[in-house]
Amino acid sequence: MSADRADAQRPAAAPAVAEDALLGGRVRLVQPAEGYRAAIDPVFLAAAVPAAAGEAVLDVGAGAGAAALCLAARVADVRVCGVEVAPDLVRLAVGNAGLNGLAGRVEFMAGDLLRPPARLAAGTFDHVMANPPYLPAGRGRPPADAARRAARVEGAAGLEDWLRFCVAMVRPKGSVTLIHRADRLDAVLAALRERAGEIVVFPLWPGPARGADAAPAKRVIVRARKGVAAPLRLAPGLVLHEAGGAFTPEAEAVLRHAGGLRL
Repeated sequence: MSADRADAQRPAAAPAVAEDALLGGRVRLVQPAEGYRAAIDPVFLAAAVPAAAGEAVLDVGAGAGAAALCLAARVADVRVCGVEVAPDLVRLAVGNAGLNGLAGRVEFMAGDLLRPPARLAAGTFDHVMANPPYLPAGRGRPPADAARRAARVEGAAGLEDWLRFCVAMVRPKGSVTLIHRADRLDAVLAALRERAGEIVVFPLWPGPARGADAAPAKRVIVRARKGVAAPLRLAPGLVLHEAGGAFTPEAEAVLRHAGGLRL
């Protein structure tokens, strides 16, 4: 057998992974060592979902399971279903549910929101959360790494497709929560228009206000309710860092102590 043929038949090496800790060690997360890696955004996303014990939550674009696992660790007896298009990440997410002793309450499945799995029935979840890709296709220079590019740049499904799917999956008067770039807030609100109301915009401020030199928010959490007509509300939000760069006590309460956010 030639060397080329032997190489062709040899199984591809599994991607390198690393284990990280979230919520002060309450959640162990195995995720790719290179490419896109979950940081603080899914933790804040999960903290903003107003789920209660016994309710069902759908995590759209679940990745390796960071947001789903953080929500399940914070809210006892909540049930979370994650749907993710990348099979490699689904396998990691399933393993992470077992690693954290949450396999009975948290499940993951492979699926494309443009062609959702048949087992996902519309209008059956109490809450839906999502961390969509932040950049529209064709804007800026996309990351060279394929996994990082898929996580950060919209593909066939654009932002409106994501939000249409999220609203379709939640029950009447249930909530849809997402985290996104502040400079795309107009697109988020446009996509939610006519689909949901009682919208709350919750900015994540990088640092303390310093008058005209205050840094603008780079991320916003947006929550809306299906079939509710209440007007939009702008919340005060949360300051992430002290002047010296350390996380504020309010941010630490979410990131290390599994606190929730009141929107």
